[in-house]
Amino acid sequence: MDITSTKMETKTVKRVNVRSMTVTAMLSAIAFVLMFLDTAVPIMPSFIKLDVSELPALMASFALGPVYGVVVCLIKNLLHLLITQTGGVGELSNFILGVAFVLPAGLIYHHKKTKTNAIIGAIVGAVIMAAISFPSNLYIVYPVYYNFMPKDVIVAAYQAVAPFANVDSIEKCLLMFNVPFTFVKGMISAIITMLIYQPLRPLIKGNN
Repeated sequence: MDITSTKMETKTVKRVNVRSMTVTAMLSAIAFVLMFLDTAVPIMPSFIKLDVSELPALMASFALGPVYGVVVCLIKNLLHLLITQTGGVGELSNFILGVAFVLPAGLIYHHKKTKTNAIIGAIVGAVIMAAISFPSNLYIVYPVYYNFMPKDVIVAAYQAVAPFANVDSIEKCLLMFNVPFTFVKGMISAIITMLIYQPLRPLIKGNN
């Protein structure tokens, strides 16, 4: 056994791990900041905001591996717990949806690292996130909203922004508005990631 070679390999692994953890922490901080840079969407009730805080998690999932993407989702929501207005329910939902997005995207990409797989992974992740947003909102988030806003008032808020839509229940509201909105939100993060990932990849991965 070449002891010198083994020691060099150990040092290399340690450097990679330290760099990965450092980059993960930085991306988590960026994701946390992006949670505040949300914006209202005209076709959605005012209490629903658009943000791209999954973008850094998706980049971590592609560059470092799916587990790191999940860690970014976890850290950003743990940080947001310090200022939560939902008793942690909103953060839990955000974490669940974020993982549903970045985990399958990262797994598909790392199965075979091609641009095509990255695109397929991002689309699949967005579809899964959108699908999971229905039970997540129905059973986790909106029951908390009901403590501040009656169910019929929430339905009326959807009807106000889209009077042409036949929405008379929370379930219909979620299916017609939240699910497509969540898919579009995921695709926006995916498109931005595709545009900036390659230029930033050497910086994230530490490649020359």
